[in-house]
Amino acid sequence: MKQLEGFGKFLESLRGKMSLREAANKSGLSHAYIRDLELERNRSTNEKINPSPVTLKKLSDAYNIPYTDLMEKAGYLENESEQASSKEALQEPVSMNDTLFIEVSSKEMIYHTRFERISQAVNSLLDFSLFLDKLEEMGFKKMDTDLFVNMNHVQKYIEKEGKLYFDTLGISKFVVIAAIRQKKYHDLILRSVARNTGMGLEFHYERPSAADSLLSSVKRPI
Repeated sequence: MKQLEGFGKFLESLRGKMSLREAANKSGLSHAYIRDLELERNRSTNEKINPSPVTLKKLSDAYNIPYTDLMEKAGYLENESEQASSKEALQEPVSMNDTLFIEVSSKEMIYHTRFERISQAVNSLLDFSLFLDKLEEMGFKKMDTDLFVNMNHVQKYIEKEGKLYFDTLGISKFVVIAAIRQKKYHDLILRSVARNTGMGLEFHYERPSAADSLLSSVKRPI
């Protein structure tokens, strides 16, 4: 978070001729805390302080300044020029159409294709947000906390194991999806497999083996 140098002075200039107590009444913050923010330090401990987004919202209402402008100057948001450069920098290292699934974290995104694994660093929260929005547009679904799957490539579904394969034989790369996502996207997975393979829904996932079927038909002894 890169805060505007002299942010405290900036807050003081926004208050202008308004008294601290008047600012406190309008914002719901204490007059002492507002003064601490202007000095950029806690006067009791002498430690540096930064306003939270909630505090900034209260100040934006009190000082009649756009919340996004205040968030930008406080370092929580990038300005327009930085956003533009961020969008330019957000170039996928591989075609999204060729990507089978993506593992994400706050620090990196890992693209998995049929033949390679490519990592890309996350440089900002804006990058990450734009990236996640694009995933939905490209047909990816969140199948676990850090896993997005391209539903256009899923060709085999082993329901009892929660596995999604990207080939009809189930011998290549696969992912294991979270149980709650499996339940949520069950019908979507079936339709995706049927569409991607050109087969009917009855072929959507691995059938029980002959041994399993035999065991299930054996009656228990009385």
